[in-house]
Amino acid sequence: QVEFVESGGGLVQPGGSLRLSCAASGSIFFRDYSLGWYRQAPGKQRELVASITRGGSTNYADSVKGRFTISRDNAKNTVHLQMNSLKPEDTAVYSCNGHIGSADYWGQGTQVTVSS
Repeated sequence: QVEFVESGGGLVQPGGSLRLSCAASGSIFFRDYSLGWYRQAPGKQRELVASITRGGSTNYADSVKGRFTISRDNAKNTVHLQMNSLKPEDTAVYSCNGHIGSADYWGQGTQVTVSS
């Protein structure tokens, strides 16, 4: 059974930084997965924040370009999201996603709150 588990969320002041991590476990070939970080704020739809392909190509939402960086460590079955210059509007539940073929796997989510 494949499982994705996020960590690293919390409360941070505007302008601060957080690093989210998502570790995958189970019988998977992690390097073959496309990976993404999504977020959902109260009353809003879930949106894609950043993604990284199996080949390492990255894509970002316009709202986070230049501030967030997604990276993957295939040796540790982990994907990270480095978030800098955080803004109150970045407050949301952040979830990681692993996609391969027709299968999608989601973590349980981790809360990020940006507030003074």
